[in-house]
Amino acid sequence: MDQHPSAIISNKAEIGENVKIGAYSVIEGDVIIGDGCVIDTCVSIKSGTRLGKNIKIFHGAAVGGPPQDLKYAGEKTELYVGDNTIIREFVTLNRGTVAHGRTEIGSDCLLMAYSHVAHDCIIGDNVVMANSVQMGGHVQIGDWAMIGGVSVIHQFCRVGEHIMVGGAFRVTRDAMPFTMVAGYPAKYMGVNAIGLKRRGFSNTTINTLKTFFRFLTSKKLTTAQAMERIAQEVEEIPEVLRVLDFVQKSKRGVIR
Repeated sequence: MDQHPSAIISNKAEIGENVKIGAYSVIEGDVIIGDGCVIDTCVSIKSGTRLGKNIKIFHGAAVGGPPQDLKYAGEKTELYVGDNTIIREFVTLNRGTVAHGRTEIGSDCLLMAYSHVAHDCIIGDNVVMANSVQMGGHVQIGDWAMIGGVSVIHQFCRVGEHIMVGGAFRVTRDAMPFTMVAGYPAKYMGVNAIGLKRRGFSNTTINTLKTFFRFLTSKKLTTAQAMERIAQEVEEIPEVLRVLDFVQKSKRGVIR
């Protein structure tokens, strides 16, 4: 371990190999830091934090702090961060509450400066959160989601995989997978075709999704009529079935 002399590290913390810890950083007990992590200056890592391998945490980040939840009564909870995730300057990541027990952030994510992940959130792999994204508790974000800067996500909302949320918008209902969301209030703006192409989805799949969403979001069709047209004219590919399952399980309603 390469530790700056001014860093304060509990002897009850478990530190892996080839970890670098910068000046004035504080690491409490009951912390696990995986091999190859780089902790910059003035970083706070609280008890209950579990970091994977090769994570980079930049200046001033507050990692694993207690939940900002009035129901929290000091129970032992955790924060998990997956391998290769980058946590930029002044990001704040809170532990879970008794409701879920932990906050989870996947691997290969990029959390840009000043973004906030609240208690009991579950963030998938390869998620990009731009500067100052703020989320309430119990938010779920799917793999490969991209959230634009200064966007706000209401507590208990779900954001599907392979989605693009525009910058400075409010997400107050569930955002369906494979879509683009923007506007005031937030609206469905089309299939995230560019993102899907970059990740290897075929033109056939993308075109099928476009047809599917055209029926699903049509203002001229009732929900029953839309589902009838989908059953008649849209192939039941896995991506379509995934969206239908997402919609069926929504508790807040979906953005259309």
